[in-house]
Amino acid sequence: MTNQLYFDKTHEMIRKALRDFVNKEINPHVEAWEKQKIAPLHDLFKKMGDLGFLGIRFDPKYGGQGLDYWHDLVFAEEMGNIDAAGISMAITVQTHMATPAIAQFGSEYLKETYLSKAISGEMVSAIAITEPGAGSDVSALATTAVKQGDHYLLNGSKTYITNGTQADFLTLLARTSDDPGYHSFSLFVVPTDLPGFSVSRKLDKLGMHASDTAELFFDDMRIPAENLIGKEGEGFIYQMGQFQHERFVTLPLVYVSSKRIIDMTLEHLRSRIVFGKPLIKRQVLRHRLADWLTEIECLKSLTYHIINMKMAGLDVTKEVSMGKLVAGRLGHKVADGCLQMYGGLGYMAEMPISRAFRDSRLISIGGGADEVMEEIIARMEGF
Repeated sequence: MTNQLYFDKTHEMIRKALRDFVNKEINPHVEAWEKQKIAPLHDLFKKMGDLGFLGIRFDPKYGGQGLDYWHDLVFAEEMGNIDAAGISMAITVQTHMATPAIAQFGSEYLKETYLSKAISGEMVSAIAITEPGAGSDVSALATTAVKQGDHYLLNGSKTYITNGTQADFLTLLARTSDDPGYHSFSLFVVPTDLPGFSVSRKLDKLGMHASDTAELFFDDMRIPAENLIGKEGEGFIYQMGQFQHERFVTLPLVYVSSKRIIDMTLEHLRSRIVFGKPLIKRQVLRHRLADWLTEIECLKSLTYHIINMKMAGLDVTKEVSMGKLVAGRLGHKVADGCLQMYGGLGYMAEMPISRAFRDSRLISIGGGADEVMEEIIARMEGF
């Protein structure tokens, strides 16, 4: 019934195409990519780009589909059907984190050179904000970009960068002024084939194993001045707006994947006999699952409300922050609780529930920690 209320045949055609792609081109390879701790993003993104999946909302002038937020939601929901969250994260970095600022504020040159190739899947992108000494506190960034004639000289480092070992370009925030305040930062498109760039190391993580994560280093790297996104000094403001795309996409990923985890756990509970009865007959487990399904539906309803607000052109910062806060906690709670229902079997590394548990922990950290979401909500409520 929900689908009939919000989606038409066009939406469902896109949904089916995405689901078929996930089932044929992604999920069969998840186990191998998890073991290798990397996925072949150039190959995967090119296949997705050829089918028009990487530019749902972007301008057709640059290869996008030019569709609305409801179509974008269909895309995000179907990414939640990927068996490893590391892959859905890698994809949404390309679609919702590294490219929106270029689409909104970039010059024609940047759109034609980088955005179009990200949409086609010819280039892999990454968002480079976090540094060893600056995470959620973006204003503490120390990487500098100093203007020298027709270029900027980039020096510093970035860490925890998703797609970092494979990226062809970075959407990077750097300090362009020593002045205090938020107008001392600028956003750049940084090609990774220029001298002065290096991948310091590939990072090993608790979860999201199929996603490559890197520490990056910039040593007197000359960035063409035309690679500045928008105006100098406005990068922090651009990035705060970009965070709303990044945080929003977490919501559908979580409510779809959490429902899948519960469905998978239900199969186990129906087949596992303990003291002469299937585990599903235990009221405490049935009620726990019912509680989680209720919370999943609440998160989904908030997400649909946010889409309606976005369609109306309203500011969704508070609602997205609330959704991100709920999603982080709910995703981890469901994965942890379902693993408990599997008992010792769930603790085995090769079990899908074990992977879901490992992957779920990042949601409350990445893209703005829970505590940052709470602070945003409190400030917007005036206390």
